[in-house]
Amino acid sequence: MNLAVEQVDARAQAARVLAQVLDGRALDAVLPAADAQLPDARDRGLLRAICFATLRGIHRYQALLAALLSRGGSRLDPLVHAALLAGIAQLDQQITPAYAAVSSTVGAVRALGRPRLAALANAVLRRYQRESTALLAALAQDPVQQWQHPRWLIDQLANDWPGDWQRILAANNTQARMILRVNRGQHTRADYLQQLAAAGIAAQPHPQLPDAVLLEEAADVHTLPGFDSGSVSVQDGAAQLAVELLDAQPGMRVLDACAAPGGKTAHLLEREPSLQLLALDAAPERAARVSQTLERLHLDATVRGADATTPLIWWDRQPFDRILIDAPCSGTGVIRRHPDIRLLRRASDIEGMLRLQDRLLDTLWPLLASGGRLVYATCSVLADENARRIADFLARTPGAHVLDVVPEWFGVRSGAGRQHFPGDDALDGFFYAVLAPR
Repeated sequence: MNLAVEQVDARAQAARVLAQVLDGRALDAVLPAADAQLPDARDRGLLRAICFATLRGIHRYQALLAALLSRGGSRLDPLVHAALLAGIAQLDQQITPAYAAVSSTVGAVRALGRPRLAALANAVLRRYQRESTALLAALAQDPVQQWQHPRWLIDQLANDWPGDWQRILAANNTQARMILRVNRGQHTRADYLQQLAAAGIAAQPHPQLPDAVLLEEAADVHTLPGFDSGSVSVQDGAAQLAVELLDAQPGMRVLDACAAPGGKTAHLLEREPSLQLLALDAAPERAARVSQTLERLHLDATVRGADATTPLIWWDRQPFDRILIDAPCSGTGVIRRHPDIRLLRRASDIEGMLRLQDRLLDTLWPLLASGGRLVYATCSVLADENARRIADFLARTPGAHVLDVVPEWFGVRSGAGRQHFPGDDALDGFFYAVLAPR
């Protein structure tokens, strides 16, 4: 059977993306260029399905490929290596019919300029089809293979959450729902739900979050009514809670200290356009993404590429009524949406993040006005980054106390804040604590 060129192209692009991720680049950083090579939305959907499936099971597929290859497999061309991982993932998860997965993967190897390795690719995938039951059984006793997470993270979650670690890991291996944030500056959520229904897109309101809409199935953003004109944005509901906790009132001075890509900045302004809002990000290119987000939504804020921990450079000496620290973190609560985290994150990364989180809290706390509030947030499920960071901060900052305003439906109490687990309420894993001066 002759496969469509587009199917081969999508799989070749998937191999290019995966090879870059395996080389240490973030999935979000390399997907846009691959998308640009695939004009058909269906092919872009296939590209994402293959990449996400492969990265969700990356530990399994790496072990399987090692078993299937001959002794020289470790020196296999990186693009072919990635294409074979993707081919095994397609067969394992039945993303496409088996004949299509094999034939188009072999075609992708040729399209990648490695025609001499096409026969090897065919042999490896055919062997997987014959021997998969025995190969998978041999891996079943390894916790890394069972849970599809690195061992350090399995151990840390078991230590932090002895009654919940297994369901956290299981949730990370599922596909996250696509959640929208309706721009209430343009219309009500009820009105937008009607627009979705008219477009044939099944959706329902999130029961706890007033601007959130849950889609039954993921959709290309450009098919969403009014997306290009700013009617709606894609944002997980856990992140949408930040605007409720900040409770910013008209005219207040607000600092979004780690703002990129700009979702929370935009949400604040959609709720209250009169805010005097300063959005910072230490990386200029990430600050530019905040500006692009605001431009699409027709919103205005002061955006600067500046390090929040060096206020002498950017602060005008006027205190802020509200401060949001959406702190850089391990991202262990959003592995469903960013499956490359399980591959790229290292245990050795955490110590540096803890120091940065402490610096952000200590540096920005003095900038808060009397009667103000500071919201500390992470998309992590690690206690060191969350409850323990806030406990340590309170111990060394006698003028700070906790506001008990994070709603009870949002996860479980964890020290001075609340920890939400991935998948619960269809949301990501997230931590919030709200602090105020005494």
